Amino acid sequence: MALILDGKAFAGKLREKVREMTSTLMSEHRIQPGLAVILVGEDPASQVYVRNKGKQALEAGFNSFEHKLPDDISEEKLLSLLDRLNDDDKVHGILVQLPLPPHISEQKVIDRINPEKDVDGFHISNVGKLATGLEGFVPCTPLGCSMLLKDYLGDLSGLNAVVVGRSNIVGKPMAALLLKESCTVTVAHSRTKNLADVCRRADILVAAVGRPKMIKGDWVKPGATVIDVGINRIKKEDGTSALVGDVDFDSVQQVAGAITPVPGGVGPMTIACLLYNTLVAAHRINGIPFPADT
Repeated sequence: MALILDGKAFAGKLREKVREMTSTLMSEHRIQPGLAVILVGEDPASQVYVRNKGKQALEAGFNSFEHKLPDDISEEKLLSLLDRLNDDDKVHGILVQLPLPPHISEQKVIDRINPEKDVDGFHISNVGKLATGLEGFVPCTPLGCSMLLKDYLGDLSGLNAVVVGRSNIVGKPMAALLLKESCTVTVAHSRTKNLADVCRRADILVAAVGRPKMIKGDWVKPGATVIDVGINRIKKEDGTSALVGDVDFDSVQQVAGAITPVPGGVGPMTIACLLYNTLVAAHRINGIPFPADT
């Protein structure tokens, strides 16, 4: 039976470390990290997510600035708000909850955020820095996956890694992070031939494809470390619903060496890494070295 990688517990430790470092930053430099979150529209899932971000930001000792906007707001007004937040010294991190309404260009919005405050790591400047090994911001979900992997495996150098999924938010940055750790990386996707065979070669298998229980036990190399990024809601036979990942947990758990559960695996890491990125931003913007041992 595979070891369960407890993302919830790891995220709790990371949030506590962020809280302690925030306290130090405030006592020694009188700087309080500030996170601004923008929500356009009234999507219930997004509202819950934004509320959790704000709550955890306050618990970490941050300033939390929430901007809830109607779904018919003009693109021009949204971009104008971003300009004000870019210029606000109390704001160190800016996050726009995606997706946005169809009349607003997500790319224009992402491009408008100051890269130094782009704690989601989506700005082309930060994407380029990650790809070329420079210091920038990494998207929160892949960053959390990387932290879990290094905590469990230690040195990742030389391991074969397969990332199933090629999104800009998870798949591509995850591959870049694994390359940075000197893994041999394969990015697989919906058009990959003999996908199961590709997955079986992986020492590290990251599933981020958005298909419930797609990765089966016989797709996994014995002893492999499996990171399940998927969050899918399915209907059960009794009419209730359940959250499942992209990995068939029950069958894969019999084969893998370690696996993240859904829920309780990668999910909690995402907000914790958002706080971590915001704390890093508060240091960098103010020219304060960020401790290397975090």
